[in-house]
Amino acid sequence: MRSVPGVGPQTARTLIAHLPELGHLSHRALAALVGVAPFACDSGRQRGIRTIRGGRPAVRVPLYMATLTATRYNPVIAAFYNRLVTAGKPKKVALIAAMHKLLTLLNSIMRDRRPWAPQPA
Repeated sequence: MRSVPGVGPQTARTLIAHLPELGHLSHRALAALVGVAPFACDSGRQRGIRTIRGGRPAVRVPLYMATLTATRYNPVIAAFYNRLVTAGKPKKVALIAAMHKLLTLLNSIMRDRRPWAPQPA
């Protein structure tokens, strides 16, 4: 996990200790477990606002800080975050989406047991 730019020793330790499901669940189930998955508030024809809620705060807080760092130093996360902000998304919404993307990336790294390598464009 530490091979990913933005993920330091504290974040890696926290994820290993408080999220043993990392690498074993789907990315959607893991995002819901952490509390970064958007949930719909729809009823009939009414389409409500998507919100995030619940999850494990002991994981979400270090992941938030890792995402802040990743938006500056990780080329994949930084490009994703900047694309969302340029498209008009609020910065906080773009940051939570980047958290979701970083968690998905970490999940695949743990599942495949390989260090992070950015995909060539």
